[in-house]
Amino acid sequence: MAHKSGFVNIVGSPNVGKSTLMNQLVGEKLSIVSSKAQTTRHRILGIVNEEDYQIVFSDTPGVVNAAYKLHENMMEYVNASISDADVLIFMTDTHENEMNHKETLERIQRLKVPVLCLINKIDNSDQSKVMERVVYWQEKLPNSKVYAVSALHKFNIEAVWEEILNLIPESPPYYDKEEISDRPMRFFISEIIREKIFIHCQKEIPYSTQVEVEEYKEEPGLTRIRANIIVERDSQRGIIIGRGGEMLKRIGREARLDMEKFLETKVFLENYVKVDKDWRHSDAKLKKYGY
Repeated sequence: MAHKSGFVNIVGSPNVGKSTLMNQLVGEKLSIVSSKAQTTRHRILGIVNEEDYQIVFSDTPGVVNAAYKLHENMMEYVNASISDADVLIFMTDTHENEMNHKETLERIQRLKVPVLCLINKIDNSDQSKVMERVVYWQEKLPNSKVYAVSALHKFNIEAVWEEILNLIPESPPYYDKEEISDRPMRFFISEIIREKIFIHCQKEIPYSTQVEVEEYKEEPGLTRIRANIIVERDSQRGIIIGRGGEMLKRIGREARLDMEKFLETKVFLENYVKVDKDWRHSDAKLKKYGY
C-alpha cells in the first residue's frame, strides 16, 4: 500500500472549538483551551503517525480583524494555513450565524483543495437549529462536505477522520515518524502557563500576557522550569501576582500539575512576572517572542 501524507489545516472564527478538535484528532493536548476567544496565537502542528500514513494537523488562531500588530501576525498564520492545506477544515458552531471576516470566507470558497465544514457544539443546541446551520453552510460552501459534530464529546469525529484518510494524497512523510509536533518542549510549557492565565484572569489581562521559558533543565526524576510572565503594565503585574501572591501561586500550581502529566515526570516550577511595555504593538518585540 502506498504511503499517504498531508497537511490538514483547521481555520475558523475565535472560540468555535478548533483547539479542542485538534487535540481530539491528535490524541494529545497540544493546543491550549479556554472559554475565552483568541486563546490560540500561533500555528501549532500536531502530527499523527501510522505505518502507512502521516497526517499533519494545524491549529490556527481565530480569524479576526486586526487591532494590534499581534493580530496581524496571527492572521498571517491563518492565511498561510489556507494556502498550504491539502485538506482544509473550516470550523464553525451552532451559535455563529455568519463568518464576520468575509475575505477569509471568500478565499475558502475559491479553494481547489477539499474542504470539510464542521459545525461544532451541537450538544449545546437543538436539532432544528443544527439542521438550519447545515443547510446554511451547504449553500455558502457548496463544494465542501458538511458535518455536524461535538468536538468536546467526540460525536461524529470518527466520520471526519475517515474522510481525512480518504482525502490526503500519496506522499512520503514530511516529518520524522517519532515526532508529534514541530514545536520545542519550551513552547508547550509556556502555553500551559498561558492557559492558566486565560482561565483565571479577566478582561484584558490574558490578552496582554506572554510567557517565556527562561530555563528548562531535565534531571533524573525531575524537570526544573523557570518562566517569565510578560505583561504590558505595572498594574497588570500586580493583578497577575494577586494579593499576597495568591494568583501567581494558583497559576503556578495548576500549570505544574498539567506539566507533570504532559512530561510524565515531577516538575519544579518557578514563575516571575515582568513588564515589557506595549509589547503587542512592536514588531521587534513580537519577533523576540516568536511571532
